[in-house]
Amino acid sequence: MMEQNYYHTTVLLQEAVDGLNIKPDGVYADATFGGGGHSRLILERLGPEGKLLAFDQDADAWRNKPDDDRLIPVTENFRHLKRFLRLHGYNKIDGILADLGVSSFQFDTAERGFSIRFDGPLDMRMDQRSELTAEKILMTYTEPQLHKLFEQYGEVRNSKQLAKHITEQRGRSRLHTIVGLRGMLAPVIRGNPNKYLAQVFQALRIEVNDEMGALKDLLQQSAACLKPGGRLSVISFHSLEDRLVKQYMKRGRWDEGNGYDTIRPPLRPVTPKPVEPTEAEMKSNPRSRSARLRVAEKTEDNDE
Repeated sequence: MMEQNYYHTTVLLQEAVDGLNIKPDGVYADATFGGGGHSRLILERLGPEGKLLAFDQDADAWRNKPDDDRLIPVTENFRHLKRFLRLHGYNKIDGILADLGVSSFQFDTAERGFSIRFDGPLDMRMDQRSELTAEKILMTYTEPQLHKLFEQYGEVRNSKQLAKHITEQRGRSRLHTIVGLRGMLAPVIRGNPNKYLAQVFQALRIEVNDEMGALKDLLQQSAACLKPGGRLSVISFHSLEDRLVKQYMKRGRWDEGNGYDTIRPPLRPVTPKPVEPTEAEMKSNPRSRSARLRVAEKTEDNDE
């Protein structure tokens, strides 16, 4: 079996699994198997009758799969949670964990195109079976589409100027590589270049993988798939994700609402404030700094 750190250093490991309140004979889902750190700890806490369904659309993640009969691997995006739980005979389960971060392995593998630190193709697909890449977005999206994308998902300060610059420049030379993109963007970069490019890359990655749409699907399906008293434990890494998780756990909806909600939310927050990594964890794994964990519990069954 490969070492866990080959793929990913697990963030908020104990805290996220503790949040599930694991029953030894329960059925759980790890929506983001990744390096398998959370899954391994869940399996340690399960008895012989317990089951864990682990989801990951990234084929590389499964190099870390432990040899354990209680683990059921699902090679799909977590937005298909409900369908595949039912396919395996589980309508309601005891807990769901999701770590929304990009794995260290994905960031550190140049050919995946996730990181500004390496040259590589403008890819950024979590699922290599999908067709939309960062290159396709940069070469085909209209100026208004790019403006909205960089403003909403990257919170890029000069997103309008950035979108205009890309649409003007892309006709002169096709964008294939990260180095080529960095060179093209040099005239419009504002502030710290690394921070600026990280925001641009975040926006592209979110769009390529429809991360916001997938997260909404996961939250809604989790509420429907949990037994009363079952727990949902979610680790997010940027404010866009955390806002969605917070609002859904609190209100069962994405927006702030008007204060006159009539539908009882399906979940009840267990963590009044997000759980953050300890100083020790942030020191040993700087990528954990932005991690925020929220946990919620399913109220009574008010779905189908």
